[in-house]
Amino acid sequence: MRNPRNEPLADHDIAEVSGAGDGPERRCVLSGRNAARDELLRLAVSPDGHVLPDANAKAPGRGAWIGVTRAELEGALANGKLKGALARAFKTGALEIPADLAERAQQALTRALLDRLGLEMRAGKLILGSDRIANDARMGKIAALYHAADASDDGSRKLDQAFRVGSDAEGTGLAGIRLPLDRAALSVALGRDNVVHLALADRQSAERVAIPLRRLQTFLGGPVAVTGGEPALIPEQARDRL
Repeated sequence: MRNPRNEPLADHDIAEVSGAGDGPERRCVLSGRNAARDELLRLAVSPDGHVLPDANAKAPGRGAWIGVTRAELEGALANGKLKGALARAFKTGALEIPADLAERAQQALTRALLDRLGLEMRAGKLILGSDRIANDARMGKIAALYHAADASDDGSRKLDQAFRVGSDAEGTGLAGIRLPLDRAALSVALGRDNVVHLALADRQSAERVAIPLRRLQTFLGGPVAVTGGEPALIPEQARDRL
């Protein structure tokens, strides 16, 4: 999902908007690196100084952005770098940072992704079941394809091939995205048995899912399989059908 280039910052956010690229950028308070807003995690700071993850970047009040992996955040917590960075940014040392912030952040980012998938399912945009996905994929009726972390390579390859056929992308590297979630997590969150593969019917849905997925992938240090808020590479000639 794209955001206006001149989108205003949340109240008192420590961040910067860059004029480069197609959407707003924020500066990580730990690394100093600028990155797309939809790739970074916002840390919300309550009026009494408590720092907590804001996975959907919607909490009111002050906030700061980080674009580091879980391991890097744990290191910054242990050596005091995060507290120092936030103290300098907000010009106060009266901050309460939980020792398990990294675990809370991962849980919050995971929940944000699962909640988004659940919303898309309730809206009728999520496609489940290998046979249905394969059929819709071959007919060019899916915008994005996903595989559970523990999905078999053989089953994933077959659906990837169907995706390429329906997207007029045979001979390319177009493939489904392997999620950082196993079938058990997906099944519990979606209330279905054995959710191994899933797809989205339209680009708008894929773009909505791309945001929490991108943030979680960045935090886990895995491959960011979406670019500019869009799903995996879909050829222009195929996008016209979505």
